Amino acid sequence: MKKTLLFTILSIFLLSGAFIAKSQNQVLNGNLEAWTDPNTPTDWTKAENITQATDLVHGGTYSAMHTSASSSKDLQQNVMTITGGQTYEISYWYYDNDPEASTRIWSYWLENETTTLTDNADELRSSEYSVDNPDWINYSVTLTAPANATGFRFEVRVYKQGTVFGGSVYYDDFSITSSTPAPEPTNYPTTFAANASGVTINLSWVDAIGEQLPTAYLIKASNEDNIELPVDGVPESNDADLADGSGIMNIGNGVEAYSFLNLLANTSYYFKIFSYTNGGAAIDYKTDGTPPAANATTADLTIINSENFNDQTLGSWSQYSVTGTQIWYADSYGSDDFAKMSGYEEGESHANEDWLISPALNFDDYINETFSFVTAMSYTGPDFEVKISNDYDGTGDPNTATWSNIEAELSPGFFEWTPSGEINISSYNGTVYLAFRYQSTDTESATWEVDDILVLGNASQGIGDIVNNENINVYPNPASEHFYIKANLTNSLTVNIYSIVGKLVLKTNINKQLNEINIDNLSEGVYFVNIINEKTGNEVTRKLIVQ
Repeated sequence: MKKTLLFTILSIFLLSGAFIAKSQNQVLNGNLEAWTDPNTPTDWTKAENITQATDLVHGGTYSAMHTSASSSKDLQQNVMTITGGQTYEISYWYYDNDPEASTRIWSYWLENETTTLTDNADELRSSEYSVDNPDWINYSVTLTAPANATGFRFEVRVYKQGTVFGGSVYYDDFSITSSTPAPEPTNYPTTFAANASGVTINLSWVDAIGEQLPTAYLIKASNEDNIELPVDGVPESNDADLADGSGIMNIGNGVEAYSFLNLLANTSYYFKIFSYTNGGAAIDYKTDGTPPAANATTADLTIINSENFNDQTLGSWSQYSVTGTQIWYADSYGSDDFAKMSGYEEGESHANEDWLISPALNFDDYINETFSFVTAMSYTGPDFEVKISNDYDGTGDPNTATWSNIEAELSPGFFEWTPSGEINISSYNGTVYLAFRYQSTDTESATWEVDDILVLGNASQGIGDIVNNENINVYPNPASEHFYIKANLTNSLTVNIYSIVGKLVLKTNINKQLNEINIDNLSEGVYFVNIINEKTGNEVTRKLIVQ
């Protein structure tokens, strides 16, 4: 049976007879006439169980059909053109005449793209659901944005009815409009800078000041110094992936920072930032004078492992199910592929322990290794864990091995993609495995998604490449008090040991097949053993852990 009435429908009358000018719609593709594919309306950031429809439309050619499932499904767009303190009319049309589905609005004001505000909960997150009706229904409400708001998450959801699902509701003509559009911003932001950290480039700036403050900023990025000016009235959609050489991000006023992640190593990137007001067809960029520009070059690193779960496969990573029937699998949303795990199925939570495990990674061939990824999650459940092991054999139950937890930034919820940050894992050597451990219970089962896994390091020469067939081995590792260098020598070798900050802490020569190196005066930590064949000039650097 349907739940009670969803909304109080608000009719808007011009009581005075005077027409109040409205700005253009700030929802991108609010009329749902543009589709990236039959299941993804263009510019909508989340489209779960959505299908392009032509049989039931409110206006134009297309609407979005939203099909219910065992759990709620979302249609969502973050509108990052909101000005705090300004009044907006929020509106959309829905059609629900199916006993196996219902819908409601579930929206938030945003302080930035990831921080939700609790204001206007009764209007934006109603406790009531739609009822069957053979007509299109308009939801419309006029609200004043909180003073610290810079965006609005326009989200609607579809729900099953009792235990029954598979029915559909329809949406069309989403809009957010305000009073007369604001003029062009007075100024650009200042102190625009780009700084590289590994294969991440961090941008920062100081917000623009002046008589007309910007609604937001447009950042354009390229691997060539060829960035073109934006055009008034033409919004540019976010594109954080610079794999094709260019990218775009819209950032709300007040944020003052953004990071482009997982870029190409040893590559120069160029950036320009533009202030703008309004949104949609009313967007007004500041392009006169000289827009602030910055550039930076990523570090010269080697990709040890990279996994984006393209083509909806787990790629080089593998899943292992300890308990439960649900497992890690590759899924997609729009054009994005990722690994996903949930213990929720057929309307119930189920107890699970499931691992997503990397291939074997040989850290002996690298130094300065780092690990990064992004996660998205929603709902509640036991802690999600990121782990690393030196003794897992790559097969069987991972609980038989020793794993250490890795501290990382994880998604706070609402399926917000959250970068882990660049995690230093250079204290490990030999064969290394990385893993994500998921758990759920019979009463709690969060959904977790993982993407953009990247393991980087500086390549060191292979042991066999040091000199002609000298077959050098360094062991044990980790070591304490002493370690050995074994070599089939044709001439003497120079051994330099450096601390992790590059300070030379020991230098010696070796000229025997088995050489003991005393390190009892070294503190615990990570060191680098540099071995040089003085005759040929060949050298190799290996990581050594002292404990």
